[in-house]
Amino acid sequence: MATFRINGKTVTVEADGDTPLLWVIRDDIGLTGTKFGCGVGQCGACTIHLDGKATRSCVTPLSAVEGTEITTIEGLDPKGEHPVQKAWQELQVPQCGYCQSGQIMQAASVLKDNPNITDQQIDAVMTGNLCRCMTYTRIRAAVRQAANAMKGA
Repeated sequence: MATFRINGKTVTVEADGDTPLLWVIRDDIGLTGTKFGCGVGQCGACTIHLDGKATRSCVTPLSAVEGTEITTIEGLDPKGEHPVQKAWQELQVPQCGYCQSGQIMQAASVLKDNPNITDQQIDAVMTGNLCRCMTYTRIRAAVRQAANAMKGA
């Protein structure tokens, strides 16, 4: 059993401690925006924020989240008004869209700490989030646009 906050709400989940957080989020809590990609923390589709840091939920056991604050794509900004979400929409980043929640969560985490990010830093931090449709140019442009919006805020 573990108690934590997810998207601002306290929840208690009864599951084995070694259950991947991804499955707790999707199956037990019912938030399906976080996606399963590879299951080994390599593709980034399952990226969430754990105490404000981008974290791969497919390799994070439930036992590691007791007392933490988790944010999923549904909680980043429920109205889609986060600068990263807005940039993604304005620049029409997704093709198939499967990886996008993880991409957005990774970008939002890094921009919170560094809105003065360079293109080289964007490439380095986003490299761990794979996009099967190869929209990397649009992803970089959206992160750049969101960074500029966050600097102006």
